[in-house]
Amino acid sequence: MSLSSLLRHMGRPPLRIVLWDGEEIYGSDDPPIASIRIHDRRTLWKLLCNPEVQFGDGYSAGRIEVEGDLVALIESLFKATGQSTRHNPRAALLPDWYRSLSSFVLGKLQRNSIRGSRKNIHYHYDLGNDFYKLWLDSQLVYTCAYFPTPADSLEQAQIAKMDHVCRKLQLQPGETVVEAGCGWGALALHMARYYGVSVKAFNISREQISYARQRAREENLSGKVEFIEDDYRNLSGRFDVFASVGMLEHVGREHYEELGNVMDRCLGDSGRGFLHFIGRDSELPLNAWARKRIFPGAYPPTLGQVMKIFEPRNLSVLDVENLRLHYAKTLEHWLERFERSADLVEYMFDRDFVRAWRLYLAGSVAGFRTGWLQLFQVTFARSACNEIAWTRAHLYQTTERELSVNSSVMHHQSRS
Repeated sequence: MSLSSLLRHMGRPPLRIVLWDGEEIYGSDDPPIASIRIHDRRTLWKLLCNPEVQFGDGYSAGRIEVEGDLVALIESLFKATGQSTRHNPRAALLPDWYRSLSSFVLGKLQRNSIRGSRKNIHYHYDLGNDFYKLWLDSQLVYTCAYFPTPADSLEQAQIAKMDHVCRKLQLQPGETVVEAGCGWGALALHMARYYGVSVKAFNISREQISYARQRAREENLSGKVEFIEDDYRNLSGRFDVFASVGMLEHVGREHYEELGNVMDRCLGDSGRGFLHFIGRDSELPLNAWARKRIFPGAYPPTLGQVMKIFEPRNLSVLDVENLRLHYAKTLEHWLERFERSADLVEYMFDRDFVRAWRLYLAGSVAGFRTGWLQLFQVTFARSACNEIAWTRAHLYQTTERELSVNSSVMHHQSRS
């Protein structure tokens, strides 16, 4: 495949490619959004053989440079490729057989077995808390925020997200909650502090669990929240509520039955639950470069695939919300903060690491802006549960406590 035919397969995106000898190739007649500079023939050959993986590897190593807005460039690629394959499925960037074989091989290498999941999670989440502190919010919430208004800060939006989740679950004082995949513990601590529930939170990231336990001790919440370093499949006991925010992407569709069985055995006859996850509109694997270099074992499911978790187990879906533009905005905040700390990140790791994570964050912004990726929140309950909101009004009523917290956050940010 030549470079010109590759651009045609990609839907003729408006970009300029500059080769090492100065030759220029244009994707379309429209003014280019950005330029891609390829520094040597070997990099070009690799790119033509496997564009999904080799663009990311070449960019990370500095053999491919982007001149212009990286996010806008990736957006244009997603839009052009998406339109091209919708009109002509045979015009996909990689043949179906190659994509299927690559996905199969990666799936075998990155299996989300109990042992494999620990290895996959360690690869991404145990890079060091100091790294994540550079660009996440002050509570280290590494999932989509919720912006009641676009002007809200990242800190305000993450607090609003946690309240949004708690409202959807209609938590009541004295109830018991189990959280599968708790990150650095912010949601579990928020539930206990402000909604009066007891939480058991499971996670297999050692660094995250250690941080969460320390926070619980410092905030005198150890008696209300127990952080357990273990796989969700080993969860036992009965609870009023099951919650999972940002874990389903790491379960793997071949393990949905296991997750469904866990939910089934831990929820009481009138139990309810919540899943928050990155998804897709069609059944496609995650970008191969992201699976290899950033998120091993990850898979964003469709709503149809997730319904198979609920339907055989007497679990009724109550509400589905798509917050993809909220995730795009969350990622814009993360990318901006990451760029401000890029020199320090390079000192902690190296230049290739900085470029890889810049590409990952920028690509994620573009993915959610264009609808290439979705962010679903699904609230569900046992069929016998009648503790269901009559309307959605309760989701949008701001309490005095939330006003006070927002005021405190704004005051702290203004002093900073």
